[in-house]
Amino acid sequence: MNAPLKSQGNSNSISNAPVSEAKAMTTTKMNLLQAVNSALDTAMMANPRVVCLGEDIGKFGGVFRATSNLQEKHGVLRCFNTPLTEQGIAGFAIGLAAQGSVAVAEIQFADYIFPAFDQIVNEAAKFRYRSGDQFDCGGLTIRTPYGGGIDGGLYHSQSPEAYFCHTPGLKVVMPSNPYQAKGLLLAAIRDPDPVIFFEPKAIYRASTGEVPEQDYELPLGVADVVQQGTDITLLGWGAQMIQLNKAAELAANEGISCEVIDLCTLLPWDRQTVADSVRKTGRLVISHEAPLTGGFAGEIAATIQEQCFLSLEAPIARVAGLDTPFPLAQEKHYLADYLKIVEAIRATTSY
Repeated sequence: MNAPLKSQGNSNSISNAPVSEAKAMTTTKMNLLQAVNSALDTAMMANPRVVCLGEDIGKFGGVFRATSNLQEKHGVLRCFNTPLTEQGIAGFAIGLAAQGSVAVAEIQFADYIFPAFDQIVNEAAKFRYRSGDQFDCGGLTIRTPYGGGIDGGLYHSQSPEAYFCHTPGLKVVMPSNPYQAKGLLLAAIRDPDPVIFFEPKAIYRASTGEVPEQDYELPLGVADVVQQGTDITLLGWGAQMIQLNKAAELAANEGISCEVIDLCTLLPWDRQTVADSVRKTGRLVISHEAPLTGGFAGEIAATIQEQCFLSLEAPIARVAGLDTPFPLAQEKHYLADYLKIVEAIRATTSY
């Protein structure tokens, strides 16, 4: 596995083109789902070895239509349906990647990635290590929509990112907007290590923005400082960035200056950017949709406490989902919304 990436600056830089070319790129307004589709199409056009596979992703375009028109454009041998067996999808994708293809597998919902857990954790993540770097399945990307916000209940709303962040040999990416979705997905597809790419389905169509029509990548392992601030650092990823930005606006009305950071990549995560921010603000609130206990916020809190102990003015706060299965009837009460984050900001800044 490659060494963790060092920070290369703000993740809104276009990494695979000269500055002059980047400025010349034409943009189109897309939602996050269209950006994912554009990334897949771009990758397939650029490299004939890229193949997409998953449940109903062919002519139907997948349950969310993320792969719409790809089979018509690139053929049934490069965008094809699989049986309804997640472990089979992962195993087949690993085999494709191991023999030189660039496999982009879709797990229809992140809740159903668990039957593929053994294939991902014990095969994909360890392929390079156990062969002494003689073989690898680095050409593997597994896409899957995660999280709540669609009234999906306990089997269509989970956020299982922390399980995979505990696995050396994988990279874990979670975009929060269309620009990130395309740039990070293209980088993930071309990365030399297997990547789990979690897509926030709650904002598939709600999140819109200008996205370059051309090919571009955003570096993995680099956080995005969304907003500069001086009093407290707010950290999150994926759809939770909407809640953090709302909380920062409310806090600003109370005279609290929030620095907002979008982690973008969880494994490897950008320790330096987060630590630099906390040394400046002295306070940190981390928020994610997943349950509090065992959530990735705990790993971040432990690391920042070790690196920034003398700079901390208050305990690190975590605002997360409840330690219960994801409910159907009480989804709004379960989610870590901006009002809960504002409460944590007030408590932390007045400590």
